Amino acid sequence: QVQLVESGGGLVQPGGSLRLSCAASGIIFSRNVVGWYRQAPGNQREPVATITNFGNTNYADSVKGRFTISRDNALNTVYLQMNSLKPEDTAVYYCRTYAPNYWGQGTQVTVSS
Repeated sequence: QVQLVESGGGLVQPGGSLRLSCAASGIIFSRNVVGWYRQAPGNQREPVATITNFGNTNYADSVKGRFTISRDNALNTVYLQMNSLKPEDTAVYYCRTYAPNYWGQGTQVTVSS
């Protein structure tokens, strides 16, 4: 059984930082493309960042230069380091694998003063 479990969300002031974690069981992240998505109230779920099995990364324009996706193969965990957070980054953040397609349950990130 595959499980993706996100953690690390919370409330942070604008300009602050958070690091999200996505821990996997039943699937090996280093053999898959893994992505972070987010969904704000009233909006569609959108891609934020991806990391391939080769370690190549890609980012949405809105987070380039502020967010960094990385992977720890020993821990089978993918991270999303989020710096210089803005109120518009407020959303539920999800991790996913693409093939096979699995999603985590999400973690709430709120950026507010």
